[in-house]
Amino acid sequence: MTAASAQAEQPADPSADRNTAPPVAPLRLGDLHASLADPLLDAMTFLNEVTTRYPDAVSFAPGRPYEGFFEPEDVPGYLDTYLAHLAARGLDRDAVRTALFQYGPTKGVIGDLVARTLANDEGLAVPPEALVLTVGAQEGMLLVLRALCATPEDVLLVSSPCYVGVTGAARLLDLTTVPVPEGPAGGPDPEAVRAATAAVRASGRRPRALYVVPDFANPSGTSMPVAARTRLLEVAAEQGLLVVEDNPYGFFARDHGERPTLKALDRRRQVVYLGSFAKTCFPGARLGYVVADQEVAGPDGRRSLLADELAKLKSMTTVNTPALSQAVIGGMLLRHDCRLRAANALATAHYAAGMDTLLRELDRHFPASGRRRLGVSWNRPEGGFFAVLTVPFAADDAAMERCAREYGVLWTPMAPFYPAGGGEHRLRLSISSLTQAQIIDGVARLASYIATRTA
Repeated sequence: MTAASAQAEQPADPSADRNTAPPVAPLRLGDLHASLADPLLDAMTFLNEVTTRYPDAVSFAPGRPYEGFFEPEDVPGYLDTYLAHLAARGLDRDAVRTALFQYGPTKGVIGDLVARTLANDEGLAVPPEALVLTVGAQEGMLLVLRALCATPEDVLLVSSPCYVGVTGAARLLDLTTVPVPEGPAGGPDPEAVRAATAAVRASGRRPRALYVVPDFANPSGTSMPVAARTRLLEVAAEQGLLVVEDNPYGFFARDHGERPTLKALDRRRQVVYLGSFAKTCFPGARLGYVVADQEVAGPDGRRSLLADELAKLKSMTTVNTPALSQAVIGGMLLRHDCRLRAANALATAHYAAGMDTLLRELDRHFPASGRRRLGVSWNRPEGGFFAVLTVPFAADDAAMERCAREYGVLWTPMAPFYPAGGGEHRLRLSISSLTQAQIIDGVARLASYIATRTA
């Protein structure tokens, strides 16, 4: 073989083609799923970007827990507690290794501990097999909506204002949402639910379920009185609606026991319950759960639980929830005898004091004598993370950024929380990640900004 022929037989350099080939034409946004062009999906991204640009601003924007309650050195201890629990159940080292390192059951591995916690904290008698452990409550929402809404005619009713996570999930799944306004006492007004259900049916569609956060709702901060909860369940039963109850904030109620969850009041198995350990344990674990004890009848007469059907969907999405996250949270539950209310007593007091400080400072900077003249008002949540302030100017993204840039304080525009429009003059204030000193400073800065805008 000559040198020339040997050179001719050498394979072509693929990098040469890459360097000289014309680039593929950009993907057209119009050819992708329509949700990607929806401003709803941009709202939280923009908020995160603004927060990054103004790291020194006092931020009333995020609804995340206060980091002072997290200690990194606690995590190995929780893991050790759970591993000891497995050993005490008779698992040898090989079985423990498999349980921790391998794919696990789709429904999860700590359902029994979560069931015990719900019994202790909420008075809920939930069989472990009715639970599905999820990658955050957000996955639980997606699974529940996908399972319940079977056709384009199926409609999800949501309270208005509403948490953008559920309306965003519905958008991803191409599901129609119909807003139901909050009543004067808080939560979706039961009679408005009845009227919305009738209107949906009159349009030829099927009202399938109602999504509601009855305790310290995100974003409004409102809570439903017991009478309203009972009436809501009655109306939902009359209208053939399932109720999807989301309860991330109920653990921080000062008056626990006086307002039971909708699921605790449920006598017909009409409530699908979404829970999360993000606020009560720590958000980085990304662990949530669904209580779905509704019976499902198959065409062959086979009976199952809705939780079993949700597990089928989960097996095609996240496959299973990370065993390591479950182990750490499981150890935390065991360490506190499966009683999270007692474990969160300090956090509950912290958030309650923060809300009290926020309301007191708003009263101080906006005394009643001038409040009406300025066009400024706010609600008075009894706890939780959020309050809503009404102002006489457009509380939009541009206003929020100016407030952050010139006055060093951040908040969240409320308009994205209204599925059918509204909230343009309202902003959400979250106290959850702030100290009382930061809240005092932040309200003073916010008051200066509002004074400038209303001068």
